[in-house]
Amino acid sequence: MKIDAGVRGVGKRLVRPETQPVAQAREKSFSDFLRDERERADREQLKEMLREIERQGERLIRSMTLKELRAYREQIRRFLEETVRRGVGLKETHGWDRRGRMRKYKLLAEIDARLLELADELLTTEKGRLELLARVGEIRGLLIHLVT
Repeated sequence: MKIDAGVRGVGKRLVRPETQPVAQAREKSFSDFLRDERERADREQLKEMLREIERQGERLIRSMTLKELRAYREQIRRFLEETVRRGVGLKETHGWDRRGRMRKYKLLAEIDARLLELADELLTTEKGRLELLARVGEIRGLLIHLVT
């Protein structure tokens, strides 16, 4: 059986068109763009709320009154509500608690417990600005950890 020489050369004459990389071919959809912008706006709003909490913490350190403490707690409460509502910055960690919730809830409970300790210290005894400053710094660190 003899193979025709004309048939063999057919494969060599085929020219393949150049393909574009997948990343260039797919552009961002409008919904992706909107989602990204919404996330950016949410992050900016949370950063602004965190700056307000820091300013209120400085006022609390300077004056150490119940009025300033209430304002500080209210700002933190609003910040935590916004964070939980948006799901921004809530981290999945090592495990789950017995109800199936992630550790993020433990972090929120820890922040709340530190706020209660701060209120107790302010109400029972005025141990000094140094301890109050340490508590405010600790709460601020927990909030920053929550956002990052």
